[in-house]
Amino acid sequence: MAGDPNAPHFPRSAPIEAYGKGGFAFAGMSHRGSLLCLPDAIWAWDVTDPQKIDRYSLDRVFTAANSIDTLLIGTGTGVWLPPPALRQALKAVRVVLDTMQTGPAVRTYNIMIGERRRVAAALIAVS
Repeated sequence: MAGDPNAPHFPRSAPIEAYGKGGFAFAGMSHRGSLLCLPDAIWAWDVTDPQKIDRYSLDRVFTAANSIDTLLIGTGTGVWLPPPALRQALKAVRVVLDTMQTGPAVRTYNIMIGERRRVAAALIAVS
């Protein structure tokens, strides 16, 4: 189950234009809170702490795994080491996991979508 398909979302990928103050700007809009950016849509993501990242919080990523080669996780301002079970679950669906602070994750995501790479990003909002 990948969550409510009718939940508000932006129906395509887009570069992140700005981040901070608890949210993000993309496609000429602003969003308060964290984001889950997939190749076909950008969704609100209710994760605010990297310790809450698990298979359930990344369900949309697992559902879309056939269209994703790399998942970037922006961990806010801290460093987070993903549990081995999560890394293994992603590896099993052929998705490479790369974690970093949200700022570098936004920059890397923008470069990768600019190169038309098959990338997704789970980005925790920062103040």
